[in-house]
Amino acid sequence: MRVAVRVVGVVQGVGFRPFVHRLAVRLGLTGFVGNDVHGVFAEVEGPPPEIDRFIVALEAEAPPLAVVDDVRVREIPAAGGAGFGIVGSPRGGPADTVVSADSATCDDCLRELTDPADRRFRYPFVNCTNCGPRFTIVRGVPYDRLRTTMAGFAMCAECKQEYEDPADRRFHAQPVCCPACGPTLRFAPGGGDPLPAAVEALRAGAIVAVKGLGGYHLAVDARHEEAAERLRTRKHREDKPFAVMVADLAQARELAEVDAAAEAALTSRRRPIVLLPKKAELARAVAPGTRRIGLMLPYTPLYHLLLESGPIVLTSANVSDEPIVYRDEDLGRLDGIADAFLVHDRPIHTRTDDSVVRIVRGREQLQRRSRGYAPEPVRLETRKHLLGCGAELKNTFCLAKGRHAFVSHHIGDLENYETFKAFTEGIEHFKHLFAVDPVLIAHDLHPEYLSTKYALDQDVDLLGVQHHHAHIAACLADNDHHEPVLGVAFDGTGFGPDGTIWGGEVLLADLTSYDRLTHLRRVAMPGGALAIRQPWRMAASYVDELGRPAREDMVKLKRSGLNSPLTSSAGRLFDAAAALLGVRDTITYEGQAAIELEQLADPAERSAYRARIDDEIHGEDLIAALLDDPSGRPIRAARFHNGVADAIVRACGRFRDHSTTVALSGGVFQNVLLLDRTVEALERAGFAVLTHRRVPTNDGGISFGQVAVASRTTR
Repeated sequence: MRVAVRVVGVVQGVGFRPFVHRLAVRLGLTGFVGNDVHGVFAEVEGPPPEIDRFIVALEAEAPPLAVVDDVRVREIPAAGGAGFGIVGSPRGGPADTVVSADSATCDDCLRELTDPADRRFRYPFVNCTNCGPRFTIVRGVPYDRLRTTMAGFAMCAECKQEYEDPADRRFHAQPVCCPACGPTLRFAPGGGDPLPAAVEALRAGAIVAVKGLGGYHLAVDARHEEAAERLRTRKHREDKPFAVMVADLAQARELAEVDAAAEAALTSRRRPIVLLPKKAELARAVAPGTRRIGLMLPYTPLYHLLLESGPIVLTSANVSDEPIVYRDEDLGRLDGIADAFLVHDRPIHTRTDDSVVRIVRGREQLQRRSRGYAPEPVRLETRKHLLGCGAELKNTFCLAKGRHAFVSHHIGDLENYETFKAFTEGIEHFKHLFAVDPVLIAHDLHPEYLSTKYALDQDVDLLGVQHHHAHIAACLADNDHHEPVLGVAFDGTGFGPDGTIWGGEVLLADLTSYDRLTHLRRVAMPGGALAIRQPWRMAASYVDELGRPAREDMVKLKRSGLNSPLTSSAGRLFDAAAALLGVRDTITYEGQAAIELEQLADPAERSAYRARIDDEIHGEDLIAALLDDPSGRPIRAARFHNGVADAIVRACGRFRDHSTTVALSGGVFQNVLLLDRTVEALERAGFAVLTHRRVPTNDGGISFGQVAVASRTTR
């Protein structure tokens, strides 16, 4: 019996062909296996029972990095022959395969890295089929060495032997290399042995620019007070906490509270930054004024070796709000920031920031989906090729076809030329990589978003998707839910069809349409965008709504209607509460006031302020209760959070006849205290609750939601 087999999913660059080879040999089957633009193909011949075992094992025993979406089998005429081989990749045809994300160094490679008898001892680019660079070095598919940035490194005889040996774990590992034939490190200024020089520079307090997987990082000794402060000054990053890389779980547990879910996230092959409750302090400038710290474990051999200096701050190499530097020719952008450079000669093809997660109710909540996750697809059925352009802040784009939605790596805030260039170049790369030629582009309704302007410049059909509908659609598609839900979309800003700024919405929504059921009562934003950066303005606006004395110039501006747009934003309500509790009058990064308000709140406090609900949710009632409460600040902050959760539950209760399922989305639900209290209360009230699992709840998930809406529109 002979069958032709097609395997689709994340099956290139993960050791799938070597795995198929070993499996066929073990079962005594003959034939061949190869890569093409669609994935992995094979023909196998032998006794029917062994072929059946082969088919089952393709998914059951797949390599660690593989994700098998489908196995298709058809019987073909027997051909005879002996042995089982790996054949070359045929050229031609549109790409229809999936590229693996970059993966943390595996245990086998780490053993080689630390074994003085091994030829790769302390070699910072050791990798195999189970780990190492993938997405960041891929130029095209099918995934072969010539289509990666390793094409310029010819394998030495020993590496070539490993590459061609079916019994070796480097069999057809495309980035395979060693000190004799692979990339090399260089340290500047001064030269010498690069790694010891870099470690010594860090210990001495230098800011070292390090070329990583998806771009350059800026590193300093996390215990060096002056170095951390100098890094903050040079990056123009006043308050936002830095992430810290630690050598192992033992170091992580010294600095933060690490439960089982956090341990799983820290040690996963994706190696995100995990936001954790802080236990011990490093340098004061690492994470000032916060009870949390972002920790990650090393994910490349280079970082394992660099951690000999102790815990290091690791932040993207850029000036705040610019994209991460990833091309060697752009190192001039770091003049005046970095004191020294640890570089190598393997090009990075796609810039990719570190991913960020929090642990919520025992599982990961993605706050930034990038390295380690992108570009692996999220399942979504569509009949046409689609593009979602995303939002302005925390931008991602999303391309979709067939059963796959390819949500991009984190692009950033589309507020300058460099970031917009990264956005447009990224779209072109994904279109080429996944052979997507969009016939419909979905975009935000805001006419001034650069992502919207990009869409309007394209000569294809367009679909405007309201911002908060996209939030809820993303949550629905993320959970493979197709029925209407009560969608609670709480965030900072979203353009409303009525010309006001939305952000505290309760919708009846599915993937095709939405109705606005209720929302936070609108208040003015005195000074427009200034009210986002200066929360005291929102405090004045809310206090004036209560008929109480407030700052006179703000009251005049608010009542004049000049540059004082109306908003139903939950984010601005949190800003007002933070300012009135003396948490934060002005902010230096998005969401800062709300983040610090959450950290102020006493999690043991369970009582709640109460907001009236009629046609609207009266958020000003929560502000009044906060002002009148004589309790301490942590108690009042907690009661405010609990009051928002209570208002959400009671608002949903008014519309229970429409749906008993609630979807929660929007950046405000990155607030773990609020999310936990809201989910708990909704479930206690008999609602089923959907939250995000595979894409961020913030604007990083908007592009996926836009494509989800467009997928139903095309049907």
